[in-house]
Amino acid sequence: MADVIDYKIIGDDMQIVEVELDPSEGVRAEAGAMMYMEDGIRMQTSTDGGAFKGFKRMLTGESFFITTFYNTSPAKRHMAFSAPYPGKIIPIDLPSVGGSFLCQKDAFLCAANGVDIEVAFTKRLGAGFFGGEGFILQRLVGNGMAFVHSGGTIIQKNLLPGETLKVDTGCLVAFSPSVDYDIEFVGGFKNALFGGEGLFLAKLTGPGLVYLQSLPLSRLADRLTSAGARHREQQSGIGGIGGGLLGGLFGGDNKF
Repeated sequence: MADVIDYKIIGDDMQIVEVELDPSEGVRAEAGAMMYMEDGIRMQTSTDGGAFKGFKRMLTGESFFITTFYNTSPAKRHMAFSAPYPGKIIPIDLPSVGGSFLCQKDAFLCAANGVDIEVAFTKRLGAGFFGGEGFILQRLVGNGMAFVHSGGTIIQKNLLPGETLKVDTGCLVAFSPSVDYDIEFVGGFKNALFGGEGLFLAKLTGPGLVYLQSLPLSRLADRLTSAGARHREQQSGIGGIGGGLLGGLFGGDNKF
């Protein structure tokens, strides 16, 4: 039985989730996600079930350890968790979605004490090899609140039975276990080489709830890396020109 926690999400594009803990209630989180906590909250870090469960969490991009925060005081206490990059925090009430939900690796932020974070492999071999971020998923299981984070803007889709949606693999954040998940080749020589969207798309078939993100971390990292490389090239070019000019002005063959 998971603890029943109250919460509020603060901020717009750099969000945090603040949870309110009654006496003896707890919340668990990825190591390093905590932003602040009030006096009376005790932190306990463990592998949460032994080394094997710790290693399985590492497969999903999470830490080997998981931290649980308990309110040991006789009064309500508050604490907050922050997402690791700009985007939105998605609250998921697990009992209202059937007790479990799937999300991309690295998406888990925190959850009520009693919610389990498990490894979920994709159903098909093709999805595993070519799914990019979707190869290994996280399964959140329990009857409490869980919170995942996404990059950019959140888009929520409610797929009807048999309804299909094709998305960039990195843009998929979380979805109901009832949604069928597979990987599909984009098709066409020019599409594959020059389309700029990657070779494969995630194919989602309803029924079920799907959360998408407009700015995956991988896409943001690629843009930042590209911008940094251009900046270094420009600086190198300016340095080369400046060095040549200075050398010409102050070289031994020049006389003033």
